[in-house]
Amino acid sequence: MKLELILDKLNSFEKNSFLNIIDDIRKNPKNVKKVDKILDAETNPDLKNVDSINIAKVFNLIQDEFAEYVRKEFVNTASQLDILTDIIIRDGNCIMKQDWFSRLYDTELKKIEKNVKALEKSFESDKSSEDEQRKRDYKIYKECLQTAYSNDDEKQSDRKITNDELSILLTLSSQLELSQEEIKLINYIIVPIEKQPIDNVINDLKNVGVLFYSKKHNTVYVADEVVRVLRKVRGKEIADKFFRRVLRLFREPQINLICKKHNIDWRQAHEQKIKEIINEGISFSGALSTDIFKDGIKVTEKKKAINDLCDKGLGISPALKGAALEDKIGNLIKYFEDVEKDEKVGISIDGYEKLLLDMSGTLLKLNAQIKDEFELQPENVLSGALLLDYNIKPRDVLEIISTKDLEKFCKKREIKTRGNLIANILDAYKDSENLYLENYENIGFRNLTALKENDIRLKESELGIKFENMTKSIFSKLGFNVDENLRKKLNTKRDKIDILLNLGNNDLILVECKTVKESGYNKFSSVSRQLKAYTNLAKSNEFKIVKSLLVAPEFSDDFVSDTELETELNLSLITASSLINILNGFKKSKRQGFPHVLLMRDVLIQEDRILKAIKK
Repeated sequence: MKLELILDKLNSFEKNSFLNIIDDIRKNPKNVKKVDKILDAETNPDLKNVDSINIAKVFNLIQDEFAEYVRKEFVNTASQLDILTDIIIRDGNCIMKQDWFSRLYDTELKKIEKNVKALEKSFESDKSSEDEQRKRDYKIYKECLQTAYSNDDEKQSDRKITNDELSILLTLSSQLELSQEEIKLINYIIVPIEKQPIDNVINDLKNVGVLFYSKKHNTVYVADEVVRVLRKVRGKEIADKFFRRVLRLFREPQINLICKKHNIDWRQAHEQKIKEIINEGISFSGALSTDIFKDGIKVTEKKKAINDLCDKGLGISPALKGAALEDKIGNLIKYFEDVEKDEKVGISIDGYEKLLLDMSGTLLKLNAQIKDEFELQPENVLSGALLLDYNIKPRDVLEIISTKDLEKFCKKREIKTRGNLIANILDAYKDSENLYLENYENIGFRNLTALKENDIRLKESELGIKFENMTKSIFSKLGFNVDENLRKKLNTKRDKIDILLNLGNNDLILVECKTVKESGYNKFSSVSRQLKAYTNLAKSNEFKIVKSLLVAPEFSDDFVSDTELETELNLSLITASSLINILNGFKKSKRQGFPHVLLMRDVLIQEDRILKAIKK
């Protein structure tokens, strides 16, 4: 769930710890000017009084500083922050009732204790099945950790690992290619685990700012934005669901090589091996650069394999850049980061609901399968809205289902089985209008690449008309009378108005739409001439233009400044992203119609102010 939505659910006390941390960090971040600009727009810049939308924007600008703050908390070896962080960054663990979190915590501790004993036993045994080189790596890390932890005894100080020592240990673990799970087990050989009451655990994590707790709902919330930061802190480069997507494209011998490298039983079933590779916290880049290859493989062969993975296996288009192997893998990680941040579902939300309903009728164990895979607590999880709160999208669900079951479903619903089954199913459940609305900004930016990635096929010559039609649809959904008959009646061969909103009593709002390929719309003189001509046209037919609106994906600072100086048009500017966000906010409100006076005030319309107003 997005940070903004979580903050809206909480009272002041429940947000305090997080806001205090953000308030302390935001005083001197690298993006201080951008942060100040956001807060200066507020009536009261005290974070406790700042709108949730703007707090989320501030957090996005100070993520690096927040990550550094959290890293320092890992120095406290008794905090169990590594165990708890590994729980809350798993797919599906961003919203949990307290008792569910407690159960996951207990399960994790038991698993660690069991694995710690097994690892200690392997250290002591000469007959262990582990590779001798790997056992040597473990012992090196263990001895270094023991020294770092216990060298305070000489000074008669409390045992702790300093920031400098932690930095060295991280470098060492990286060079030894240890997974997060291997590091964690060795850590808890040196510092035995002590189970803590769940109330203390939640309170400690709340004070660190990594989760929120609603007493009213007895629920733990971890924001999607915070999960991404914590993942980086733990050295986890991509979400588990994306790692699973890649692992399923590897051949069995490649999966076995990863298992052997990291002391995982390679004789297990294929799906179980994939699950354990993910749970071990094995480095994604390490798996792709070394683990899946036998010794002696040339770099050129590795590069070809990764290129085939990206181009053919994952079907990424256009092809990812990167001459060096590291660059290619880095760009693949960036690709998955962008996919995760993208709020678009791939099909419409209504389509998601219908897909889940239809699948549950064919695959009777689907509910249990989704619950088990993503560790979800609710009894019935077959709801698109619920799954999206957990950032679980349609493709994420389809990727946990076996090929046999996907084929069974396709045959039952008469969906073609040739080619990519998942792509075929998603294509069958698209709702074109909602999908276009979700990509409204991409249409405005004439971003054909992004549209193609979201399975929208439009020619460049069609984008302007499509943007105009989507804008009409948005104003209609806001409750405006988009008067097409009057528009056609007023239009001449020379002057062609894009959109007219009829307020009654001969009062009109004039809407002009502009798409733009380059960043920032900056053609004020030409658009002002157009709008003046349209205003005169309406006036000559005894209509009054009470407001002119210009909708574009983005405006340059110069364009905004020129608009501020314009006195004849009563012109306001609104970006495509603001307009679609206002529509989404309006849908969640209880209002029957949108109050058009909210569009009358700003030069560059501020969505935050409007969203706040329609919530009341």
